[in-house]
Amino acid sequence: MKSKPFLLLISILIPLITGGISGYFTAEGITGWYQTLNAPSFNPPGWIFGPVWTTLYIIMGISLYLVLIKPDSALRTTAIRVFFLQLTLNFLWSFFFFYFRNIGLALVDILLMWGSIVWMIMLFRRIHPAAGYMNIPYLLWVSFATVLNGAYLFLN
Repeated sequence: MKSKPFLLLISILIPLITGGISGYFTAEGITGWYQTLNAPSFNPPGWIFGPVWTTLYIIMGISLYLVLIKPDSALRTTAIRVFFLQLTLNFLWSFFFFYFRNIGLALVDILLMWGSIVWMIMLFRRIHPAAGYMNIPYLLWVSFATVLNGAYLFLN
């Protein structure tokens, strides 16, 4: 069995690396095409996204760790699968929006992501209440990002 500090580190690195890979491959779209779009008035400054996402990925990782250290069960297995589902949808969103420049497909993806985050929170909360509740800021940020994505679709 792996040590708890090692498991915590791996749990945090999984979302951080996933977000980093996504950002690396979509950075060109952020500095190019995205700058040409009509932006909604409530679009935050670009510098805010890196610190916010880094913080949220760390929180996601800690919550995953809190679930992983609980005894194995069908509920725990489902919760871990839903965690990876929402993380996959999170990863894909950047590609749909920035790399493929498909704002509509990105909106569908983020709506599915939002639902999977709600599902993840509900499952995590049943296993370890703090693991669920600590993802509420993530849900709130993705809620805002969903409105922002919809506004970009409407304006462009």
